Parts: sequence; structure tokens; C-alpha cells
Amino acid sequence: MVVTGGNTGIGKETVKALLTHNATVYIAGRTPQKVQGAIDDLRGEIGKAASFLQLDLADLSSIKNAVLEFLRLEQRLDVLFNSAGLMYPAVDLVTKDGYDMQFGTNVGGHFYLTKLLLPLMIASAKTSPDRKARVINTSMGHSFVSGFDFDTIRDGPKRIKAGTMKLYSQSKFANVVFSNELHRRYAEQGIVSVSLHPGNLKTDLQRHISKVEAALTNFTLYPAPMGALNQLYAGTMPEGANLGGQYLIPWARVGKAKKETADPDVGRKLWEWLENMVNDI
Repeated sequence: MVVTGGNTGIGKETVKALLTHNATVYIAGRTPQKVQGAIDDLRGEIGKAASFLQLDLADLSSIKNAVLEFLRLEQRLDVLFNSAGLMYPAVDLVTKDGYDMQFGTNVGGHFYLTKLLLPLMIASAKTSPDRKARVINTSMGHSFVSGFDFDTIRDGPKRIKAGTMKLYSQSKFANVVFSNELHRRYAEQGIVSVSLHPGNLKTDLQRHISKVEAALTNFTLYPAPMGALNQLYAGTMPEGANLGGQYLIPWARVGKAKKETADPDVGRKLWEWLENMVNDI
């Protein structure tokens, strides 16, 4: 298993549950000290250790290096949890490659990671008991937009004008679209692609919101461990093998994403745009 953002929040809770059931787990993260701290915490708590995979989703070359390292270390990958996310950072922040920080991290980074790992996952599916390998995509807040504007993904006045909240929702909308398109393209090769809402949770994801917003929303949020339920259900339960192309809602239920996310033409356009984004890396 690979879990992006597995050093904190629902990612860490997901890693904890996976380790408890004796999975081989890699935490893919940017900061060695933070990831190692999470690994040490979990080892002290449950007596089992995850491995660290150096990965910066906001740096496409870092993703390529991470996959090369993973392929050097391992010969299979059964589940990829695209769990990391960035919400409401300063609007002027961009990725190393010049893309909107939220779209580049939440969508572009995970797309490239998944793309590079797909050959290994397809091969792994062939020797898996259920002939499946799973990609689990976390998306919360996609329903506030009805599409995406490609002119806001590269840095420029239009992106700044859109504002950080709209840019976040746009990235989450794209997460669902990507997940559905991945299902269309690779389901016949054993890839199960699922998107899900993890629940409204108390996690590190809220670190960029204001104190007022935090005070107003805190009493409506659930503990972080509950956010791992949907991911674990889709990624590990036998029923999850039949959830390709679905959208899960709390807790472990099939729900409905915004209808526009299911449009094959929208999925094709996003996929082609993302392919161009990573083409020269």
C-alpha cells in the first residue's frame, strides 16, 4: 500500500489501520522529519512500522523520483490511497512547475503519481486473489463548482481573481472527474478507481482557514479516525472491488457526486490536459 499524506489526519489513521492488519505500507510525504515522526508514533502505539517514500506532490520531478525509488524497492502495489490534500493556502502560491498550488497538488501531482504506478498496479492485479488493484481518491468539497477553468490552473490574473476557495473546490471537482476517467480507461485491466467524501473532520487540512472559520465549524467536525472509514472500506474490503467508478459518502455508503463529474467528455478533456502537463517531465 502507498498512502499520500499518511503522516497526518485521515492518512495517518489509514496507515495505522493497514499496519494493524499486517499490510506493507509506504507513507509518501514531503518532509522527512514529519513522516519519520508519524512512523515513530505508530511504532510506539501499535508496534509496527511503515516505510517512508520521499514525495512532493507540488514538484513533478519529485514524483518521478519517488516512483523510481518505489519500483527499486517493491515488485507489486495493491492499493494507492491518494489521500493528501491542500485546502485554502494563500492564493499567490504555485507549484514548482508553475501551476496553482491546490490544483497542482491535489490533482496534477496525484495524476502523475498514479500514471507512473499504473503499470505495476496492472501487473499486481493479475496475481491478486480478486484480480484487482485499487486507486482510492479523496475528494471533499467538489459540489461548489460545476466544472473547471483551465485558464486558472496556470499562474496569472484569472487564477488570482478566482480566489483560493473556488480553486480548492475546482481541484476537488477534478479529483472526482479524474477518478471516473481512470475507471473508464483501466477497469478492464483490473484497476478499481473510487472517489469518496471522507466526512467533515478535525484534521490538519484546516490549517489555512481563519480562526473565525475554525470556531464556527469546529463543533460540526468529526474525529479524524472516522475519516479513514471510507478509505479503508473502498481500499480493503471485498465489497470495494466492485466500487469502480462510484463515489462514496460517510460512512461507507455509495452516494452521488455532482452529475457533471460523470460526463465522459469532461473526463477526456481533463485527462488530455493532465497528460500534456506531465508530458515533458
